[in-house]
Amino acid sequence: MNKSTILGNSTLQVNRIGLGCMGMSEFYGTFSETESIKTLHKAIDLGVNFFDTADMYASGANERLVGQAFQGKWDKVILATKFGVMRGPNGEWLGLNGQPEYIKKACDQSLLNLGTDSIDLYYMHRQDPKVEIEVIVGAMADLVKQGKVKYLGLSEVNAETIRRAYQVHPITAIQSEYSLWSREPEQEVLDVCQELGITFVSYSPLGRGFLTGAITSRSDFEAGDFRLNNPRFTDEALKENIKFVEVIDELAQAKGATKAQIALSWILTKNENITAIPGTRKIHRLEENLGAYNVILTEADLELLEISIPKVTIGNRY
Repeated sequence: MNKSTILGNSTLQVNRIGLGCMGMSEFYGTFSETESIKTLHKAIDLGVNFFDTADMYASGANERLVGQAFQGKWDKVILATKFGVMRGPNGEWLGLNGQPEYIKKACDQSLLNLGTDSIDLYYMHRQDPKVEIEVIVGAMADLVKQGKVKYLGLSEVNAETIRRAYQVHPITAIQSEYSLWSREPEQEVLDVCQELGITFVSYSPLGRGFLTGAITSRSDFEAGDFRLNNPRFTDEALKENIKFVEVIDELAQAKGATKAQIALSWILTKNENITAIPGTRKIHRLEENLGAYNVILTEADLELLEISIPKVTIGNRY
């Protein structure tokens, strides 16, 4: 299994297991900035260079945290951030914005938050339905010309949107949720990425923690955890979906691996054109995730997972 890849239509070489930073500032219960910075530094020490944040994570606080951690280390880091989902200073949700003027301001604010002069990979986080994708990507391409952004990405888009965007400017990465219990990209998106030489970046590759076996009931969540409002984590959905975590567990025990390592190895083995960005705040989970490189899944293992886990599971993603 290759541990690194060149991001599509770029010169950026990244680890196929990167690090998602969202949970270091919001969404998944209590967090410690000190612990998160130690984890970010440890990731660099372990050779991880691909990190993912967004301007909407804790209304910019996550970008500031990442920027603080990477001061003096930018030469070892390839960073992705995103725009398009507006938040107020107190975390209020203000909708989507894809207007060119807004994109320019959002980029400038992200550069300020991060404390750097250019962004390696700049994603449209979600598409503003009021603005054509050609207009949005045109504004993003202007940022490349200005040297503020190196390469462009899109998040949670369909195959047609990817093709239209690519006509305006080469796209380097498409990011969507993809895991053993989120298989939607297999319908069209992965094929388009392959065709156009775009790298697919899997977020939530561990099913927001579910595939690790850490969540067996709603009582496992802290108050305020956003998963409590997620249809996949209702009592009914958990009771039904827990059955296929048992399949992953059996395979993990046979391999001398953890469930998280099986879930990550499945993604990396299934398609060489994919990278994954599991999120964690903890060093021991980071080390566990990187151990997935050493897990070899055979054709028989892959077939077992295919036939044992339904492609459509109980509960919508959002």
